[in-house]
Amino acid sequence: MTARKTWLRLLSGILLAGLLTACGGGTTGGGAVAPSGAASDEAATGEAATGGETTPPGGEAAASGGEAAAPGGEAATIRLGGLTGPTTMGMVRLLKDAQEGTSRNHYDFTLAGSADELTPKLVQGELDIAAVPANLAAVLYNRTGGGIGLLAVNTLGVLYVVETGDTVTAAADLRGKTIYATGKGSTPEYVLRYILSANGLDPERDVTIEWKAEPAEVVALLSQGGGVAMLPQPFVTVAQGNLPNLRLALNLTQEWEALDNGSLLITGVLVARTDFARDNPVLVREFLDEYRASTEYINANLREGAQLVEEFGIVKAQVAEKAIPLCNIVYMEGEEMRQAASGYLRVLYEQKAEAVGGALPGDDFYLNLK
Repeated sequence: MTARKTWLRLLSGILLAGLLTACGGGTTGGGAVAPSGAASDEAATGEAATGGETTPPGGEAAASGGEAAAPGGEAATIRLGGLTGPTTMGMVRLLKDAQEGTSRNHYDFTLAGSADELTPKLVQGELDIAAVPANLAAVLYNRTGGGIGLLAVNTLGVLYVVETGDTVTAAADLRGKTIYATGKGSTPEYVLRYILSANGLDPERDVTIEWKAEPAEVVALLSQGGGVAMLPQPFVTVAQGNLPNLRLALNLTQEWEALDNGSLLITGVLVARTDFARDNPVLVREFLDEYRASTEYINANLREGAQLVEEFGIVKAQVAEKAIPLCNIVYMEGEEMRQAASGYLRVLYEQKAEAVGGALPGDDFYLNLK
């Protein structure tokens, strides 16, 4: 094995160690499932679709077959799914309340390392609601003939341009640079190319983009020779722990907003089986209210929220506490959600129609539960 390969494997292990938790778990009286198994950055394969990288899938929590309807006024059970990373971080206060028996409803929770693990469960009716990449929501809507709908936006962009120097303060400064990145052929590539083009840079001529298979490869290149890279949170936070001189040069969410194109850069959303949402409007409304409160709690209580993020097997608390403010955890529903998501999906569609399932979703994609 070459020295370079040995170094990459070592660095990959360091990065994953920064993300992984060793939480065991079980079902408690509230009905939430504390996941067991390894947790990887969700901005990974599953979230590569919307702004992450590719990493090995993490562990998955066991899900039970709860039903929405509950007899005798008992709390109903909603089967939730989430990915290890930013789009599930906002959910953890709700999951803790369910675990302690103080939530309005019961929740059976499945944590997965990639969207490929959640998608079949959602489509086959084994999950009712899930946090997934934004463009995957559109793909599932198209593939199921409208069987999956959008409830809320829960995470804006998690992509950042970082560098070991101090040469980039605006997108135009990337001219002539080599940019190391992961996510070729998925949303990170579309986002980077869109922002470059919108700032007058030709992605083919004015910059050199070197695509790598894993974030560890990108960080290894930065540690060996410096340079510029595009990475997602929480990998940025982990990488900064190993490279103290690694600087956040550009927040691509802010760069997107500066274009004033009527949309937002979106990483994750909440989706539901359309039939489930329409048959259980009160139940789903209660969930959304509790979910909103959970996101507000996480953003306002970083230390306590980070502990919950680790407890539910997403990433380590030390990483989460630093990363949460940079993960753009939000809650948008109704018309605000529609405007943000439709504009974002249109940008992706114009770059590659397959990124949203071949066609833009119809109006029925946007579920509006008052």
